[in-house]
Amino acid sequence: MASSFRAFLNSPVGPKTTHFWGPVANWGFVLAGLVDMKKPPEMISGNMTTAMCVYSALFMRFAWMVQPRNYLLLACHVSNETVQLYHLSRWARAQGYLSEKKEEALSQ
Repeated sequence: MASSFRAFLNSPVGPKTTHFWGPVANWGFVLAGLVDMKKPPEMISGNMTTAMCVYSALFMRFAWMVQPRNYLLLACHVSNETVQLYHLSRWARAQGYLSEKKEEALSQ
């Protein structure tokens, strides 16, 4: 047990590196997005939510391509991408971007 913990501490993605603490800090974005689910969609910024989606998509690729692979960072950005896409869909529905297409499909 002690040797496996020591191996984790000294690993290339362990808590002595930015490969660990960067993703830990980024989980704050996910938590903030989960808290914002209770807020009305009128408070969502479409521009900022789109920027967060692009940011997480880029860093998902980075987390996959960097050596050693950073699965903690990948999980963080997959979660953030999911939350931000949900918020983007709420914003688009509130702005009428998604409801118009549904109305057009029903009329045809």
